[in-house]
Amino acid sequence: QVQLVESGGGLVQPGGSLRLACTASGSSFSIYTMGWYRQAPGEQRGLVAVITSGGSTNYGDSVKGRFTISKENANTVYLQMNSLKPEDSAIYYCRAEVRRGMAYYYWGQGTQVTVSS
Repeated sequence: QVQLVESGGGLVQPGGSLRLACTASGSSFSIYTMGWYRQAPGEQRGLVAVITSGGSTNYGDSVKGRFTISKENANTVYLQMNSLKPEDSAIYYCRAEVRRGMAYYYWGQGTQVTVSS
């Protein structure tokens, strides 16, 4: 089992910045990818950004050039969000992928990000 703890959400004005953090614990297996997904009311959960153990990254189209995912170590990732827009408001979830023959995915509880004046 993998436990994920997210932090850093909150209320910010349009054009502002926030940094989210996610720390994983509990797994005796190496984490292959860690990423951020978001879900707004009435919408499906979608990709924000993901980073592999090797440092490769992938971003959702709507956040390219504004958000940056990085990792401090194998179990901690950050999401730096700049130039925030009201449409970025959502619950942001951290996800970890562990491979043990097949892929297993673990989710955090989510952290609310609200962009509003």
